[in-house]
Amino acid sequence: MRLAVVAIGKPGRGPEATLADDYARRATLAGRALGLGPLELIDLEPRRSGKAPEAELILQAAEGAHLIACDERGRTYASRAFADHIAALRDRGERRVVFAIGGADGLDDSVRAAAASTLAFGPQTWPHALARAMLAEQLYRAVTILSGSPYHRD
Repeated sequence: MRLAVVAIGKPGRGPEATLADDYARRATLAGRALGLGPLELIDLEPRRSGKAPEAELILQAAEGAHLIACDERGRTYASRAFADHIAALRDRGERRVVFAIGGADGLDDSVRAAAASTLAFGPQTWPHALARAMLAEQLYRAVTILSGSPYHRD
């Protein structure tokens, strides 16, 4: 099952971008044996500002995929439960899962309506570049949990 993080905006060349790229690479390598990956990081730059043009790009990038909207009102998961959710999606035959991170104003209602589920990082507001890195890390952690690597919370 292919994985993608679709985010509005460019992360730049800062440490957050380096961190996200590193976790995406690690998740891709570790996930192969489990039927997970690659983990793609897809950055979208709308030509017009606003949630509606952003939504068009997100929905286009997620076409045919199981869409999970990253939203502050979404569901929170412990890491093991998140790993189990990813495994369940894979095991039921999903071919591609896309996680959507909106722009500065969040996701348009049309993206939340199209999403099969939502994911929250908690009630705090996180910079988009950091949310992208945190999500890539959690996907890498999910892959390592599913591969049977020791998990310090068990």
